[in-house]
Amino acid sequence: MGNKWKKRFAALCLFGWLGLVSLPFFAGAAFSTGSLQGFCIVAGLLLFVPGFIYLYVVTLLHWKDRYRGRHSDLWGVLILIETTGWMKLVYLFRHLIPDMRHTGRYRLESSQLI
Repeated sequence: MGNKWKKRFAALCLFGWLGLVSLPFFAGAAFSTGSLQGFCIVAGLLLFVPGFIYLYVVTLLHWKDRYRGRHSDLWGVLILIETTGWMKLVYLFRHLIPDMRHTGRYRLESSQLI
C-alpha cells in the first residue's frame, strides 16, 4: 500500500473521531433553545460535514485505485448513482476498513511487507 493511502486512511480515522465529537453538539442542540441551539448546530455541522465529504471522496478514489473484487463496474455504478449514502457505508465496511487493516482480499503479500 502506498504512502498516500496510509495518509488518506489516517485522515479518515481523524475525521471519524471528529464526527464522534460532533454528537454532543447535536444532542445539545436538541435540548436547548435560542442562540445556544444555533451554536450547537453550527459546531456539530462543522465537525461532521468535512468527514462525511471526505468519506465520499475516499470511497470513490479507493474504488478507482485499489478495488479488489469481481464486481468493479457494479460498485462504480452504485457509488456514483445511489444518493442516500448507504452504499458508501457498505463499501466502507467491505473494502475500506479491510484495506486499512490489511485483512481479507487486501491482505499484504510477503513481498509487500517491506
